[in-house]
Amino acid sequence: MKVVAFNGSPRKDGNTFSLIQHVFKALQAEGIETELVQLGGNLIHGCTACYACFQNKAARCVQDDDMVNGCIEKMCQADGVILASPTYFADITPELKALIDRAGFVTRAGGHLLKRKVGSAVVAVRRAGAIHAFDTINHFFLIQQMIVPGSSYWNIGIGREKGEVEKDQEGLRTMTALGENMAWVMKKLA
Repeated sequence: MKVVAFNGSPRKDGNTFSLIQHVFKALQAEGIETELVQLGGNLIHGCTACYACFQNKAARCVQDDDMVNGCIEKMCQADGVILASPTYFADITPELKALIDRAGFVTRAGGHLLKRKVGSAVVAVRRAGAIHAFDTINHFFLIQQMIVPGSSYWNIGIGREKGEVEKDQEGLRTMTALGENMAWVMKKLA
């Protein structure tokens, strides 16, 4: 079994990355393979609503000059998907939003390719706005007919400067419980 996580933060080793690592540690302890894809900081085009994916049904976006098709392929091959983002003005980063929009169309056009996979949101926040970002990601999972496990609290870690999230003990416990619950659900689904 495998979980792929997409780090929407342009800070490659920032707070969002740290939160993902805590989820990964719990998943790995359960024998689940993990992979991290650095999404944030890359040039990713938004969806143009051309609907070619519905005509082609090739599980690929016709925009083929960025990393999105590779990300969609990884999502389809994995048993679980983590979408992670820092909070940008009460929402997710533009790179993660572009992935959600394009992957959403492509996988639905291909016959609901993410259906019944496990999906989990992870959000880093300085102070406020995290619930909206958390909801944005979970709305993607739910419309894709994915299974969303809970945790001991919302999957949010608090910290602004790089590394500050490591001081949020409740946030770290939440990430550990999330990893444990993802592993449990994936094993039940298998």
